[in-house]
Amino acid sequence: MNSLDRKITFGQIGGGQGSFIGAVHRRAAIADGKTELAAGAFSSDPERARASGRELLIADERNYGSWQAMLERESALPAGERIDFVNIVTPNHVHFEPALAFAQAGIHVVMDKPMVHSSEQAQALIEAVEENDIIFCLTHNYTGYPMVKEARDLVRSGRLGEIRRVVTEYPQGWLAEKEEDGENKQAAWRTDPTRSGIAGAVGDIGSHCENLMSYITGLTLDSLCADVTTFVPGRLLDDDASVLLRFTNGAKGVLWCSQIATAEENDINIRVYGTKGSLEWHQEHPNWLYFKDPHGPTQIYKRGNPYLSAAAQHATHLPAGHPEAFYEAFANLYQNVTNTIRARLLGQAPDELDLDFPTVYDGAQGVKFIEKVIESGRQGAQWVTW
Repeated sequence: MNSLDRKITFGQIGGGQGSFIGAVHRRAAIADGKTELAAGAFSSDPERARASGRELLIADERNYGSWQAMLERESALPAGERIDFVNIVTPNHVHFEPALAFAQAGIHVVMDKPMVHSSEQAQALIEAVEENDIIFCLTHNYTGYPMVKEARDLVRSGRLGEIRRVVTEYPQGWLAEKEEDGENKQAAWRTDPTRSGIAGAVGDIGSHCENLMSYITGLTLDSLCADVTTFVPGRLLDDDASVLLRFTNGAKGVLWCSQIATAEENDINIRVYGTKGSLEWHQEHPNWLYFKDPHGPTQIYKRGNPYLSAAAQHATHLPAGHPEAFYEAFANLYQNVTNTIRARLLGQAPDELDLDFPTVYDGAQGVKFIEKVIESGRQGAQWVTW
């Protein structure tokens, strides 16, 4: 790929003072040294938005009080001067409208999950992405880990044989008490149906499980049965769900997500069982992938080694033994999507490895999954078809 004579630039919506994930996105986006935060509307409150922008040293003329103001001015700038993509890191209820507006304006979109509140919104966003030929990335960051990419390669290569069983979990314990009644900003919006949507834990972390499972296995859901629970009295959304899964190839699965698993932190994990072998990966120990052979010893694949797949090596930045983790996984998504944007600007075809990031179609599938789980739960854990 020839070089672009400038950095890729982006504007951020949300992610201002008090935001955890906004800072993660900013750090990940600039990790390659070829991407720059140039603009922002960092809060729904104009004063807080501009105060946040000043802290981040954003130029006054590009430090906006609202995303609408950012869209209007950036869209009016000549190509090469306006932002190349917008990064949306707001609570869920402020995902759809700006994503749709920027897509319709022809500006590429990178946004946090879950994508939107409904399948109807997801379809509208798909149509805007397709009609305006923009690049869209949904930041399911766990797919950015090198050993997750290696797991997908093991499945695709046939090392596991035909997949029969998938087990994926995401246990957290941070909402075991009613944190939303205090000063915890993250708890407040994630448990508020007007901002989070129809789901709590299912949307927040269950969607990660669905995406991780789909990314690694490539399996298509046929039906599911969900036991969805709100354990904490007075909470308005679910905080725990157990889901049985049936896939179109005959495989079966179990998905458990919980934010009341006392003392658990962030151990999203997956186990995949095939006719020839199985694999296991844990996000809290992300640099190791276990491959279990029924006719030999368990093998441990380690990040940073030359025996790994091209995708895993493409996502690796440090020599073996130097851990890479959460920030780097996010950065891998940004590296791929900004390389794809750069190729577009240069009139070139992107590298196939750079196209490895979650798209608007993955986002729509995640929204459908949330809807189906909640539908099943409301029906008393009845099976619903995909």
